[in-house]
Amino acid sequence: MYFEILRPYLIMLCSFRYARILIGFCWFLAAMAIYLSIWVAPSDFQQGENYRIIYVHVPAAWMSLLIYIAMAISSVLFLLTKHPLFQLFSKSGAKIGALFTLFTLLTGGFWGKPMWGTFWVWDARLTSVLILFFIYLGVLRFQQFSVDVASIFICIGLINIPIIKFSVNWWNTLHQPSSISQFGTSIHISMLIPILLILTSFLCLSGIFFILETRQIILSFSSFSVKSRINPQNNNRKQVSFYTDNRSSKST
Repeated sequence: MYFEILRPYLIMLCSFRYARILIGFCWFLAAMAIYLSIWVAPSDFQQGENYRIIYVHVPAAWMSLLIYIAMAISSVLFLLTKHPLFQLFSKSGAKIGALFTLFTLLTGGFWGKPMWGTFWVWDARLTSVLILFFIYLGVLRFQQFSVDVASIFICIGLINIPIIKFSVNWWNTLHQPSSISQFGTSIHISMLIPILLILTSFLCLSGIFFILETRQIILSFSSFSVKSRINPQNNNRKQVSFYTDNRSSKST
């Protein structure tokens, strides 16, 4: 069943109207977060100034998990409805999710160097996040061959998310237990606000990325449709998936 709100013309109309608002809001949040994290938030009594990398490391880590969960939901919806917009969301999410996961690993290494004396240890949390990065790469690879297989692979990879989340509780790791939970937080409010601001800016950035890619693919499809009408003989040789870049040749 196709929902009215998911029709291409509505997507193009709404995305053109709200994309610039999202961009401006993203810049505003990022500027506020940078100011609060550098000049307002106090130094950590154990780590000194080195801890400030958490203001980008922690939100990036959260984003890598949130995006994957959203991809899994989108994959289930695609398998049930076959609506191409859910396929596009998984494709865009895999790209931005892989970037956030890589950024998490890199910033975690720079944070861990002064604390652990090395950029990398085979810690349960680090290893499970590295596995998540390879899962993202696997999703991108599978999407080039079969959308259904990629969607199933995403659902299977969801098993790794609780492992990442609870690894600090299940095993003896170098990471400290979660500072934020449903029961409260041990982070001072002056440190928590910049983290939440950057998390929100990352969410806006992901939304902008998805909007731009959606518009690009819809426009490319529209352009191809016009060319197909001008040269109708091409219709016998090419097939186009509405929301993908894949074009397969078909022998006549």
